[in-house]
Amino acid sequence: MLNGRRVRKLDDGTEGVPFKDENGNDLFLSIPDHFKKQQPYSLNQAKHFMIAVWKGVNGDAEEQAIGTAYVHREVRRQTRAGASFLDLNVDEVSPYLEVQNESMEWLVRTVEAVSTIPSSIDSSNPEIIKTGLAAYTGVAGRPMINSVALERLDTIKLVTDNNAHVIITAAGESGMPDNAEERVENVNQVMVHIQDAGIPLGDVYIDCLAFPIGVAPQYGNDYLDAVAAIRKQYDPEVHITGGVSNVSFGLPKRRLVNDVFLHMAIESGLDSGIIDPIPASIQKVLDLDLDSEPVKLAMDMLKGNDDYCMNFIQAFRDGRLD
Repeated sequence: MLNGRRVRKLDDGTEGVPFKDENGNDLFLSIPDHFKKQQPYSLNQAKHFMIAVWKGVNGDAEEQAIGTAYVHREVRRQTRAGASFLDLNVDEVSPYLEVQNESMEWLVRTVEAVSTIPSSIDSSNPEIIKTGLAAYTGVAGRPMINSVALERLDTIKLVTDNNAHVIITAAGESGMPDNAEERVENVNQVMVHIQDAGIPLGDVYIDCLAFPIGVAPQYGNDYLDAVAAIRKQYDPEVHITGGVSNVSFGLPKRRLVNDVFLHMAIESGLDSGIIDPIPASIQKVLDLDLDSEPVKLAMDMLKGNDDYCMNFIQAFRDGRLD
């Protein structure tokens, strides 16, 4: 956020993100003027990684060095925090495939130059995934592909050709699932193709697709019920994952909501997550005080017992979630 704690404005009016490189040198990722004409900036957002990638691909020598240093800094931070894979996605960088491919190639090589853990090549377009895999040398280990779904089963060949781990999603052929049952059915259909391809179940991570609880009260249970059903069906070989922070989109106290939902998902059978490990302390999640009022309110909301999240929002306004 432009008014958040990370963005600063210099005396000359330049906006950006100050940071330090691995040697402790002070650096500054400035926001280019053309980014200020785009929608995210008008919504008070600084797309800092998009800026770093743009500088690395398109900037002059100084800007390329800044973009590279920014990415390297985050690789080290994520690794120290316990990440197992680094998810790399450039879909938002540009609407043009050529630019996306160039950006993915740069990002994969830049990350791999310093990373001690493998990359997860992430895109909704198999062509971009293919580009990322071609740039990946494997020095840090076998890659992951994110993702395979019913709408893009041809991505399975990229998994087998590259001996990769794979995330499969519960999306349908033409849209998102409406409930837990559709999630499980979609996953089962994909898993037939996964097993026919001879991919070891231990290399498979199933994303049951978490949606914002603020949109519909059943979305929490839809995800959790799907996790439990898939864990029962495929236990113990497969991994179950997901972008669990999606559940809190649009709500206050997102960290509280995310931690409580992650706790509930682990109890249902989740054993991994597409998360930022820096703020998400798994031990803190496991040790949540389930009798505290903030946790109870969040859990009640996530179970679908708080229409429009009004009890939770009112508690936030009253200062009862601190």
